[in-house]
Amino acid sequence: MLIHLRRYLIAGLLVWVPLIVTGLIIKFLVDMLDFTILLLPPSWRPEAILGFSVPGTGVVVAIVIVFVTGLVAANIVGRKLFDIGDAIVDRIPLVSSIYSAVKQVMRTLLDDGGQSFKRVLLVEYPRKGLWTLGFQTGVGVGEVQQRTEQDVVTVFIPTTPNPTSGFVIMVPREDAVELDMSVEDGLKFVMSLGVVTPNWPTLPKGSPKVAPQVAKP
Repeated sequence: MLIHLRRYLIAGLLVWVPLIVTGLIIKFLVDMLDFTILLLPPSWRPEAILGFSVPGTGVVVAIVIVFVTGLVAANIVGRKLFDIGDAIVDRIPLVSSIYSAVKQVMRTLLDDGGQSFKRVLLVEYPRKGLWTLGFQTGVGVGEVQQRTEQDVVTVFIPTTPNPTSGFVIMVPREDAVELDMSVEDGLKFVMSLGVVTPNWPTLPKGSPKVAPQVAKP
């Protein structure tokens, strides 16, 4: 009886917990983006036109603002204006350091031709014999390569269950094993404390081992 009760409780939790957590995260994001509605004149807001507020309107406003900003920034005149704005920000102490760092990270992550977070690597960290999942964030660290006389790749080692924090290490390319799993599967593995593992065909006994892939340039 207790075994059946436990099984039904676990089955119920597997249904409700993911739904509740997903709903809470989406609600948090929508509520946060709803603050963008304050950018509209009071007479243009839904509560002024309809007489009541409409949840999620801020999401639409945020998308429109980002789209229009990108439209302006993509033409010659807009690019020139944003360059002038960047030059002004670069002259402000402290603000310039934060702004330029964030902008560089965004450019690197959103660049289709970039290599950041495109590959999942396996590295021996924090010591030999212990394997850790990481994400390649860059290559060609000039000074490091010259001083170590090694071809290194930059790897981000995320903490679990929060992958937004972690460690940046530089690993010799021959010591980084590239995996076939996608970045999404790698993030799931980290966030689930290693419980959620990507599907991988089980080789029958006696089959030759899969040769490790060295991280590509």
